[in-house]
Amino acid sequence: MRAFLTRIAKGAYKSDIEKEFLPILNELIKEGIVHESDTVVRLDAKYRAGTLDVLPSGIAFLELIGAKGKDLLIEPQNLHGAKNGDYVIARRLFAKAGRPSAKVVKIVQPAFVYSVGYVKFTESGIMPFHIKTDLPMELKTSIEELKENTVFQVDNRTCEITRILGSLDDPKVDEKISLAIFNKQEYFSEEAEIEAKSWGDTVDVSLYPERTDLRHLPFCTIDPVDAKDFDDAIFWDEKKGVLYVAIADVSSYVTEDSAIDKEAKKRGFSIYFPHKSIPMLPRALSENICSLKPNVDRLAYVCRLEIDKKSLEVVKYGFFEAVIRSRRRYNYEEIDNFFKIGLQKCDEKEKETLQFIFSLKKITDRLRVKRLKKGYDFRSTEVRMELDENQNLISTRLEESTPSHALIEDCMLLANKAAAQHFDYGIFRVHEPPTPERIEKLVDELGKIGIYVEESTENFHSLVLALQKEARKMNVEPYVDRLIIQTQKQATYSAENVGHFGLGFERYTHFTSPIRRYSDLALHRLLKAIFSHNEKKREYLLRNIEPLCIRISELEREATRVEWDFMARKYARWAEANKNETLHAIVTEVGQIPAADTYRDIQGMRLFCDKSDLLLFDTIEAKVNIVHLAQAKIFVIVERTKHLLEEE
Repeated sequence: MRAFLTRIAKGAYKSDIEKEFLPILNELIKEGIVHESDTVVRLDAKYRAGTLDVLPSGIAFLELIGAKGKDLLIEPQNLHGAKNGDYVIARRLFAKAGRPSAKVVKIVQPAFVYSVGYVKFTESGIMPFHIKTDLPMELKTSIEELKENTVFQVDNRTCEITRILGSLDDPKVDEKISLAIFNKQEYFSEEAEIEAKSWGDTVDVSLYPERTDLRHLPFCTIDPVDAKDFDDAIFWDEKKGVLYVAIADVSSYVTEDSAIDKEAKKRGFSIYFPHKSIPMLPRALSENICSLKPNVDRLAYVCRLEIDKKSLEVVKYGFFEAVIRSRRRYNYEEIDNFFKIGLQKCDEKEKETLQFIFSLKKITDRLRVKRLKKGYDFRSTEVRMELDENQNLISTRLEESTPSHALIEDCMLLANKAAAQHFDYGIFRVHEPPTPERIEKLVDELGKIGIYVEESTENFHSLVLALQKEARKMNVEPYVDRLIIQTQKQATYSAENVGHFGLGFERYTHFTSPIRRYSDLALHRLLKAIFSHNEKKREYLLRNIEPLCIRISELEREATRVEWDFMARKYARWAEANKNETLHAIVTEVGQIPAADTYRDIQGMRLFCDKSDLLLFDTIEAKVNIVHLAQAKIFVIVERTKHLLEEE
């Protein structure tokens, strides 16, 4: 919705408006809120579009969308039923003095279009409740025939049930709940599946005579052990100092406004659960014809980078369409093991590939050192869950960045950075620096628990390095890193470049994952239009680029929240079944209801504690008290606390 409102606020061709928004647009035109002249539609000057921030006092502020200026004040009597977070159109009110104000004239879309509810019996009888808040919900659909703990999706605009998801008693319902909260679909339309399968399973190279044939080069892929879609392959020519980063050429299979493209744009990103993925593209593409699988011909979009091995500067780079044949599919663990033991135990056929990887590692290690003089290196760990056949949580493990991860990451960074050099307005991956207020708050919070540094808050890079050094001494570096990351703004997609603060890059974009990110697919189309001098297509793509960047930024956050919600539900079920276990956790948030994360037992589980005097990074031992399966929340009773600096 934000993307649509941006279009009409700034003015857009009616033909560029997505089909799903045409009914809303026609309503706005009929009501005189939007003017239509020739082929262009634009919001009338008297109106502003935005989202509402409603304060506890009832006063609200309109955060403007598609227009510059201060937030508009909206008095409670002028909300006209609009609630916090709703997308609205407001009419400006002109007064002689005071803050610019407005009144809501139309609720375009509620903050949450869909919600999930469940049935439970109360003293008043059978009742529907919100699964996230456990508050009663209003429904127009009868629930008299539903069993207790039945879970369903609701359209908040009509207050009607749209889907029955299953029973809260069944662990297999968790993925359906997490997807339904954000109205994510697992399956594709029949039309999209037919389109995807029509490409077949093999690439006939004779049909692509204009492509550069790189099948003689020993490309390889390096991915997680359970990966099924392979976006990127690499080859390093040590003699010439040339790095090839070959990316699945999805844009050759997915054309604009095709059935596949419409669904991919709606999804934005692939979603990854521990036991399965919800792909952005049909599996006939994502796991087959587009995927750079070993020993088969595949279409690729290649970034070729010439690197000066002394200065580590990229002296020349180019992008072109090619055909490759990956020699080997490695996982990260395999490559890390080779880095430890060397090449003596490897197969003779693999030596050609592994030798260039060893040589490339020397380059990427040095590149990393150079990059971190401006950028940041945080100890990042990801929790990996293992589920049984009934989707109950068995165990977790922490996956840390390893040398093989770092090698691939720095290769991808080079290609992404090179891709961003070809336009001044397009699709950038941007990351703004933190505000001085957030930096001061971080320093204050860490100071309260004994982490002091001499560095000035004006030099954030030096400050971070000093804080990390102190945190390392106290063995709390991962937790301090998390706080530092939270201090910074979230990276997003933008049509305008403002640089990438975290990486220390002046220009950056996402080029290397078109199978699982729509941003990269759209970027490939833009680059091809630029390199082929197709001005008509380039103009069309750029005309719609700002709303697209807004939309995919929203979809990225949604995909992440789906994954987090699913993990929280698995933790809650584990806690319910293991109430007698003593949990070991470290406090990560303090407040009225302190929060802690387990660092032993089942890692990463989020707990809510019963003590109000806890300090940040206190270690605790706790017993599960109450588990809200519906809300996926775990409340514990703290039995023992050890302060951070306390001796064992």
